Amino acid sequence: MSAKTRSARLTVLGLTVPGLLGLAVSFVLPLAWLLRMSFNRGDSTGYIEETFTLDSYAQFVGDSYYWDMAWETTLLGLGVTVLTIVVSYPIALFLVRTESRFKGILVALAVAPLLTSSVVRTYGWLVLLGNQGVVNQALMGAGLVDQPLALINNRIGVYIALVEIMMPYMILCLLAGFGRFNQELEHAAQSLGANRWRTFWRIVWPLSMPGVLTGALLVFVLTISSFVTPRLVGGGKVFYLATEIYDQATATLNWPFAAAIAFILLALFAVVIVIYQRALRRIEAQ
Repeated sequence: MSAKTRSARLTVLGLTVPGLLGLAVSFVLPLAWLLRMSFNRGDSTGYIEETFTLDSYAQFVGDSYYWDMAWETTLLGLGVTVLTIVVSYPIALFLVRTESRFKGILVALAVAPLLTSSVVRTYGWLVLLGNQGVVNQALMGAGLVDQPLALINNRIGVYIALVEIMMPYMILCLLAGFGRFNQELEHAAQSLGANRWRTFWRIVWPLSMPGVLTGALLVFVLTISSFVTPRLVGGGKVFYLATEIYDQATATLNWPFAAAIAFILLALFAVVIVIYQRALRRIEAQ
């Protein structure tokens, strides 16, 4: 090994070690502690018996209530992801294609909600979707409904609020994904007789799939791990894995069971990431 190669490797190692140490202290060690906690035994009094048992995992697997909760959490992630793609895709496509001199301002406005806490936006949706909120008042004023619709304290409100909260993330991912898009390919397809819809489905959509998949992964993970919005907009009447983890840790004081649910949620993350990587690899191979 030459001195130059050895020096380059030492430089890379020196630049990598601080990041790895920070990752170990801030992520790996807490995760290891949480894993160890999931194998302890707890009860409703808050007492934690340090042992090595799978009781917490067996409690989750053996109760259909938690299976239903896991299913509802997965449906929430899938539903919000699909709705976010449907709403965000036209906006991102417009921002990429527009030649307006205000394009930079429009992009900034599209992602500006990220400058506001999700807690604040959630409270805003409580005001908008309430019985006396803007949405219900507009519907009743237009004569579409005779009484306020139940848009909060249920899953409908949770879906609406989460879609809006996740839109900036999806738009950013789509804008990055549109970097592969060459508008000349679209013009070539149209010159060969393809109409706009055929051009979109055969040219635009396939080229934007990496951005769509990245945005879908990010939105899905953020959605199934979200706590504030389901708790506030759901009014404590809808339950997902993230809210159950909080309840078990703070109300029931059963930390081992909360840790076990957290790792089950982490396992769901891992499954989604594997699916994402395979789908992305297949697209890149085409």
